Amino acid sequence: MGHTSSWTHHVTLPGEALSVLRARRFVCFHLAEHRLLYLLEDVRLVTSELAANAVRHAQTSFTVTLQQINKAHPDNGYVLLSVHDGSPSPPVHMTSGVLDTSGRGVSIIDLVSQDWGVTHETGGGKSVWASFVLR
Repeated sequence: MGHTSSWTHHVTLPGEALSVLRARRFVCFHLAEHRLLYLLEDVRLVTSELAANAVRHAQTSFTVTLQQINKAHPDNGYVLLSVHDGSPSPPVHMTSGVLDTSGRGVSIIDLVSQDWGVTHETGGGKSVWASFVLR
């Protein structure tokens, strides 16, 4: 069964700390535009983690893509968030201690998204994506 995209939005941001805030604002604006406010907190949190990883670890510009995917059968579709950066290194799932101030990003993404993964790009870099089920 095929999948189709209802809408897609992209933004490319420089690899700097302020871009994490801009990425969050980007997804919040478009989720509100499409009346998907019930997804806002989870998608914003995952966007923060993915954008911060792009800034901290890839140290390249990155592209945030937000799109709605509709399934060909009656079940609801999903919103797909992806962050593409110039580094081929995937995110690492770390075990963090109670007092650690970092290393929880992958665990957070795993907890609040329906599914997530990494796609390595032919021309270099990677896209880390997460999906969120529509009601």
